[in-house]
Amino acid sequence: MRSFDLTPLLRSSIGFENLGRLADFATRDEGSAYPPYNIEKLGENEYRIQMAVAGFTQDELDLTVQENSLIVTGRAAEDEADREFLHRGIGKRAFERRFQLADVIKVTEATFENGLLNIGLVREIPEHKKPRKIHIGGEQRPRAIEGESNRKEEAQKAA
Repeated sequence: MRSFDLTPLLRSSIGFENLGRLADFATRDEGSAYPPYNIEKLGENEYRIQMAVAGFTQDELDLTVQENSLIVTGRAAEDEADREFLHRGIGKRAFERRFQLADVIKVTEATFENGLLNIGLVREIPEHKKPRKIHIGGEQRPRAIEGESNRKEEAQKAA
């Protein structure tokens, strides 16, 4: 598979350091579509991932959020009873499925019902990332951004 060099696009961009990593993730061949899943938008800021994990119990599934990745793993427990199958059509093989999450997406809940694993997600935009109105004034000196020290002003006074 061909890899793409995004360097020319990133020269004039600020804050898109993860774009290259996301492009690599998107072009990577996952190899398997097991287990099948849906991603559903429930509202303006709510989402749900629904995975069909037939044959697994709740104890055999594990969810981990690490940085901006949601990792869902399934490890089948050994069958205690010595059973003989004439046909085994329910795929209960081990899996690991990764989902890339935006910085503002948080995992809120996970439920398991009727062979479906439901993972609730919500978009929580921090106050400093929400749009805000900027007042246009006259001949005023620019003020420091909230939370930023006034080191520049102090350096100018000292000079």
